Amino acid sequence: MAKKSVASLQTGSKRLTKAIKMVKSPKSGAYTFVESVMSPEKVDEFLAKK
Repeated sequence: MAKKSVASLQTGSKRLTKAIKMVKSPKSGAYTFVESVMSPEKVDEFLAKK
């Protein structure tokens, strides 16, 4: 599993971060990208989770 990128987004008064990680499929072995928009504090937790 590899980290792809983290970009900062700002919407109004909230500060959000879009995190993208690459996940290997157990069935086919192909890689897919999983995207999520969250607060900056939760990025490390998202990237550490399998």
